[in-house]
This record gives sequence, C-alpha cells and structure tokens, in this order.
Amino acid sequence: MTAKPDRSTDIVISLDCGTTGVRSFAVDASGKPLGYKYSEFTQHFPQPGWVEHDAMEIWNAVQRTLAELLASLPDRVHVAAIGITNQRETVVAWDRSTGLPLARAIVWQDRRTAHVCDALASQGHLDTVRARTGLVLDPYFSGTKFRWLLDNGVSMSQNLLMGTIDDWILWNLTGGPDGGEHATDPSNASRTLLYDITNRAWSPELADLFGVPLTVLPEVRPSSGRFGTVHRSVVGGGLTGTPVSGILGDQQSALFGQACLSTGMAKNTYGTGSFLLMNVGRVCPPPSEGLLTTVAWDLGDNGGFAYALEGAVFVTGAAIQWLRDGLGIIGTAGEIGPLAASIPDTEGVYVVPAFTGLGSPWWDPYARGTIVGITRGTGRAHIARAVVESIAFQVRDVVDKMSEVSGATLAELRVDGGAAVMDMLLQLQADQLGVPVSRPTITETTAMGAAYAAGLAEGVWASTAEVSQAWSEAARFAPQRAKVAADKDHAQWLRAVERSRGWAD
Repeated sequence: MTAKPDRSTDIVISLDCGTTGVRSFAVDASGKPLGYKYSEFTQHFPQPGWVEHDAMEIWNAVQRTLAELLASLPDRVHVAAIGITNQRETVVAWDRSTGLPLARAIVWQDRRTAHVCDALASQGHLDTVRARTGLVLDPYFSGTKFRWLLDNGVSMSQNLLMGTIDDWILWNLTGGPDGGEHATDPSNASRTLLYDITNRAWSPELADLFGVPLTVLPEVRPSSGRFGTVHRSVVGGGLTGTPVSGILGDQQSALFGQACLSTGMAKNTYGTGSFLLMNVGRVCPPPSEGLLTTVAWDLGDNGGFAYALEGAVFVTGAAIQWLRDGLGIIGTAGEIGPLAASIPDTEGVYVVPAFTGLGSPWWDPYARGTIVGITRGTGRAHIARAVVESIAFQVRDVVDKMSEVSGATLAELRVDGGAAVMDMLLQLQADQLGVPVSRPTITETTAMGAAYAAGLAEGVWASTAEVSQAWSEAARFAPQRAKVAADKDHAQWLRAVERSRGWAD
C-alpha cells in the first residue's frame, strides 16, 4: 500500500487581482490562512464613464506583494501551487515580443461602448448573444472592449495578445516574452461575449459579430489543472518551477470558496460591486430575463463542470469609497458603519448609486446616481445610512428576480467581501430578504476559492468534500423586522430607482 504523502508543510498561494488592488494570500493544507500582503493600484478616469488600469502597474503589484508574502512565511513551508483570481471582464492588449501593454486596460466598470451594444441590439443580435453566452449586450462585458481597442490604436499583428487580467498575470508568471502561457479558464472566458457556454468553446460566430480575431485570444483550459510553472525571472527566482494550477474569475472563486458546491446554494460578495451567484449544477439553464447565466467552474477530474445564475450590481462598496473620496463624508471606509448606525433610519432619504449605470436586474447603462428625499434636516449620517441601505436593496432586487425565474426560494445567503464585516449591513440584508445571512469564519473567500482550485489540482486537497469541510460559519443574522415594514421601504427604493433610470444620453 502506498503511503499518503505528507502535506503538513504544503501551502497554496492565491493571487487575488481585484479592481482596486492586489492581494497575495497564503493558506495551509488545513485551510487555515497564513497571511497576506496587499497593494492598491491607480484608478484612471480619463472621461466620464471611462475606467482604466495600467496593466503593468497591476503586474508590478503582484510581484511586490508576492515577494513580501514569501519573506513573511516560515522557511519550512513548501509552496505546492499558485492560484489566480481576478476582476473578470477587464481587458488587456499586449505585445508578445516585448511584454508591454499596448494601451491601458479597460475596466469592467467602463461604459464607453454602450452605443455599440445598443447598435447590436437594434440589429437583432441580442437573442443570439443570450442563447450562446448567457449574457446581455452591455458594455460591462469584454467583447466590445476588445473591439474598441482594435479600433483605437491597437494594431493587429502576429505579436498581439488579448485577454483578461488572469491571462495577463499567468503569462507574466510563466515567463512573459520567454514562453509565457497564454491561457484562461471557462469562468473568465464566459464573461467575454465570445464564448459559447453550451459548447464550451470560443464561438467563431460571435468573434465575427464583435470583430475580434480568435487568434489573439487565450486557450481555454479547466479552472483546476496545471496551467504552467513559475519562471525563474519572477520574484528573484524563489518560486521557480512552482505550478500555477488554478484560475477562477473573482465571483466564481468566491462561490467556490464559500463551499457553495451543491445546486441551489448561493453567495453574495460585497466588493466594489456586489455579485450574487447561485450554483445551478451541470446543465446549462435557458437565458433568464434580468439575470446572467455563466460558467461557475470546470474542475476537470477534480469535480466536473458547473453553471451559475448571476446578478451583477455595479456599485456597492464603490459608493462607500465615493463617500470617502468624493464627498469627504467619512475619512476611512471603517467609519461608515458607526456613522450609519448613529441614526435609526434615513428619514426618507434614498441613494441610488448608479454611477456607471445599473446592472441586474435592470441592465440600464444610461442610469445615473440619484439622491432623493433630501430635506433641511438631512445630514451626513442620513446620506451614509442611505448608501448602506442601497447595498441591501440592490441585492434584494437580484434575489427577487432570481427566485422569480428559478422558481426556487433562497434558504440562506452566504456573504463575503469587504463590507461583510458590517453587522448593520448584514442585518439589513436579512430583513430585506427574509432569510438568514451567514458570514463565514474566513471572509477572504475569493482568495480561498482560487487556492482550493489550485490545491485540488496538485493534491493538497483530495476532493471537493474536503473544501466543504473546511468552511465554517462565524456569524448568522436572522430576519428581525416585520416583512410588511421591509417591503414598504423596498417599494420606496424602487421609486427612487425609476428616477435614476435613462438619465444619460
């Protein structure tokens, strides 16, 4: 009988490349976090509705945080695998020979291609797009962003590579110009408007529709499996040969990290935006009005394929940043909870943070931010509380639609992300949904999901059952408010939403 390998010193590193920063995160074989290092990067807003990142700044942040994390870990540990999770629809174009980006990355929040999406819809392409991709024609997704780059300064050549952030990081980790791997996984590919989620392949038909050559796009491989190994040029060679064995888009990674591995389980991540995903199993469901159908993951031999229904709310945590950086109502993000809780209610003030349009279930790129119900008695605490309440209301909008189209009633919502530390928000959420809200012991579920995917591929965890066993609950928030009162507040919120819609040209 072959002895079971000793995994006691094995760790997995997850590179969590989000919208505002990069986190390098380490977890041991028992599922215990060992620490992380974090670095923000610059947000660029060259025009109203445009959002850009410097892809090289993101790669530099990966290298910096990775080096700092390695320096902080005990000498005895062995890095068995690296996983990558990322802001999904953000696109990068770069030169294979030089390794340099050819333009700034266009971020998922960017709205510049709204008119292109409108034109495609008016030409009758929406039904085809929805049937093939599970998505809608919205500038949120990558397809029109790729086309915009090709129409605005990025020239076709044999050295042109285009992909999402996971692909960019993988390519650099595995050697860059010196043989880097140009690859992604289905959870990211399914966000591009170019991937057929039923046939599980890039679609020549959609590539032709959006004008994006398939030759510049990455190979699609299983989410859990070896993508390549770390090149000797990365972080001083300390990780040379380490397998890069997991890639998941950030929201699918959080679903996996929350151990929502059975059909009907759901999670919500309170990040820059909020993203609610429900595992719907191995069979691709038909398109659902107001929601997205997406690939949850492809675990290959480690657990198979799964789809998810998704509701995408564009602005939640970003509204808290706006209170801090735009209005100066708070000095730090941590002040929002106490300030919002300092008053019992908003006295009729509602904030609709449609700064870049509205996502699920409205899909209105022309909506804009709105504050209604202001009186002479309105103060900073009312605005702060209204922002917190707007997060709970927007998530309820998605859950209501998800229950309507699926016919299933949500039994519990597992939550994570930065704002999930706010007890007040989670209680508001439970009251609005009428079901318990559960916060896990480890809230860095996005990073954990990519770590699990990578560790499964390399044998650190033997099965998805071990992933489920590693999840534990830290706090549970049961509904406390009468449903009729919660429904009344939500009805007023919907009135405010209507006033925000269709505002921009």
